Amino acid sequence: MIHPIIAIVGRPNVGKSTLFNRLVGRRQSLVRDVPGVTRDRLYGTVTFERWQATVVDTGGFEPATTDDLMSAMRAQIMLAIEEADLIVFTVDGREGLTPVDTEIGGILRRSGRPVVVAVNKVDGAVQEAALGDVYRLGFKTVMPVSAEHGRGVAEMLEAVRDAAPVPVAEPGIDGVRVAIVGRPNVGKSSLVNAVLGQPRVLVHSAPGTTRDSVDTPLIYRGHPYVLIDTAGIRRKGKVSEALEKLSVVMALKSLERCQVAVLVLDATEGVTAQDAHIAGYAHDAGRALVIAVNKWDLVPPGMVSRGDVTGQIHDRLPFLDYAPICFISALRSAGLPELFDTVNRVAAEAQRRVAPGDLLALFREALDRRPMSAHGVPLRIQAALQVAVSPPTFALRVNLPENIHFSYERYLINSLRHAHPFAGSPIRLLFRKSGKSAARPGPRRSLGGSRR
Repeated sequence: MIHPIIAIVGRPNVGKSTLFNRLVGRRQSLVRDVPGVTRDRLYGTVTFERWQATVVDTGGFEPATTDDLMSAMRAQIMLAIEEADLIVFTVDGREGLTPVDTEIGGILRRSGRPVVVAVNKVDGAVQEAALGDVYRLGFKTVMPVSAEHGRGVAEMLEAVRDAAPVPVAEPGIDGVRVAIVGRPNVGKSSLVNAVLGQPRVLVHSAPGTTRDSVDTPLIYRGHPYVLIDTAGIRRKGKVSEALEKLSVVMALKSLERCQVAVLVLDATEGVTAQDAHIAGYAHDAGRALVIAVNKWDLVPPGMVSRGDVTGQIHDRLPFLDYAPICFISALRSAGLPELFDTVNRVAAEAQRRVAPGDLLALFREALDRRPMSAHGVPLRIQAALQVAVSPPTFALRVNLPENIHFSYERYLINSLRHAHPFAGSPIRLLFRKSGKSAARPGPRRSLGGSRR
């Protein structure tokens, strides 16, 4: 079904994000009592009885702004209005109308879109008495709500449903969920925009521009994807502002939701400590990973080769030796076909399964090549079974689970990769006790290829 698109529009700090979170039923949009928290368009699904719509949260609208960043936010809001089937114009019921509200109202009337005015922060009869003033905006449907407490939201949704277009049946877009991750200002949003061929997410030279995680479904070269553009992740110890901490949490949640993470590095700066920390987050999340070296066009010819950069990445990020490396320029849209071919490959590899008989033979051959023992007792592998994909996870029933050193675990993983590369995916091994205690997991659960 093609669901109607509902855009929430209003001046800063009137409660748009709180209303958005109330509608989608989860804390997807950042909420903080500071004007200008939401910058990008943010998408979610609202369900009311049996009706569904796509709801879009937008940044605070300041029509007359001259500030570069605020102007970029205004452009994002205008794009949201253009693609919306209906606008929920949010105003503050406590403060009353302002000149900015009146100016926004004029822009919305000229857009020709149906408009439902949500008078937010109306918690009782005192605020409702002031609703008459809101009708001066010239819109027929005015609904008092309290987004924080849920008061009047159902009635507002009923009005929105009645005014919105009827959903149209069409095959939905599904595909590989790809999270674009990296430290601030390495070109993540530029990469998303280059793939889409339009300014879907806000791009600005100031680090930290993207604060929310933004999902975008698309078809690229005949393949479906959902791109997740995330806030730039910084080391937790370096994130002092509460708002940035929330952004980091949401970016990490995006890693949990994706199938493939594209770690964006800056070719002009090399691999930094922040890059290593972000790579560790992606590795620990168990996601298939592709490393994209961005801004390759800015590296002077002959100064450094791709082999040199690959060597530096393997030296600084040895726990990601399984991750393919692509060289791109988001600004020039260079290298993108190769990047997405690699994304497709690692997504498929992450879903591969190996037959139990092949696994057992493989691990026993590895044991024969390099025997291991503890206190004179040799290690024996009784059974091997793949128990999960994404990441590929294998349970080995052994007699000495608590004595397997991480270096030997690494050897077993490398032996497995020699036969089954699982390109782009971390491999996890679970060692379980054989014999009478075989039904119980051993005391040690391993995350193969860990950063030790």
